[in-house]
Amino acid sequence: MSLPIKDQAKYWGVAGLLFFVALWYLGSVMLPFLVGGAVAYFLDPVADRLERAGCSRVMATSIISALALLAVVLVVLAVIPSLVKQLSALIDSAPAIFGRLEAFLMERFPQLSDETSTVRQTLADIGTAIQAKGGAVVQGLLTSALGLISALVFVIVVPVVAFYLLLDWDHMVARVDQMLPRDHAPVVRQLAAEIDRTLAAFVRGQLSVCLVLGAYYSIGLMAVGLQFGLVVGAVAGTITFIPYIGALFGGALAIGLALFQFWGDWVSIGAVALIFGFGQFLEGNVLTPRMVGKSVGLHPVWLMFALSVFGSIFGFVGMLVAVPVAASIGVLMRFGLGHYQSSKLYMGLAGRIPEDEDQA
Repeated sequence: MSLPIKDQAKYWGVAGLLFFVALWYLGSVMLPFLVGGAVAYFLDPVADRLERAGCSRVMATSIISALALLAVVLVVLAVIPSLVKQLSALIDSAPAIFGRLEAFLMERFPQLSDETSTVRQTLADIGTAIQAKGGAVVQGLLTSALGLISALVFVIVVPVVAFYLLLDWDHMVARVDQMLPRDHAPVVRQLAAEIDRTLAAFVRGQLSVCLVLGAYYSIGLMAVGLQFGLVVGAVAGTITFIPYIGALFGGALAIGLALFQFWGDWVSIGAVALIFGFGQFLEGNVLTPRMVGKSVGLHPVWLMFALSVFGSIFGFVGMLVAVPVAASIGVLMRFGLGHYQSSKLYMGLAGRIPEDEDQA
């Protein structure tokens, strides 16, 4: 005989509470393991394809690890130095950019020429603050990187965790399946499969979209001669997973820098705007439908809410688990709503079949 629903809810509620307590107290410790697990989950389909092609699991994992290591080395040697250099130059140019904006506004609006003008003082303060704070941030990233020990632990632990999790992924899934409560195993498997499809469609697909758009924006903006095109493209591509925010922020930053650099050259400014316009068309009509799909079930508002809540409560680790938790909650809510709509509580008397129709 299975446990009463009340007792089951109590046990599962305690398990969920322990998960969030562990996330709260062990966030910094869990970060390398969460990232390693995410990498293994992302690459598991690749390993499965290599196995179907005739490779053993060990060989497939070794091939993937070697290719991933090569890609990281190439990115570090080819992209990161240029990215850091452009970011530092952009921060140093902040006062000049806002000074140019101030001159433009005073030319169009002479009333701002008063030295006591709030707008004028605000622009000057913003430029100085970005230079001061931004320089400190870049210097901190380059010198400390959240502490040398933490950075080394992260760099070493993540690949090791990802390798072993990828190697034993199928065994771990089978072991978890054996531990499921027998009465609820079919339903749990069904929900887990739906959650996996949702995560696979969103996480893997959205990451691919971010990489493609980041490369497109960076190459396109550098091709038209924008000074900080690599930084703008990297930023716009990275935050593309946040609906609408990536396009708005990246487009505003790129066009603002283009106005500063190409003022009077409307062809170049129009080319920058055209690059972002075409990028949005590409994302909405080609990349997202093909790589993410339209039936993911993660509404943009729900996604932004989850990122905001988990980020504010659990920090960066919370943002990493926000999407999986949001996807899981969405699947569970749809499952619960489906049962509710077929229940007597929802159907009531209106959902009953009259006796004469039933007999007929």
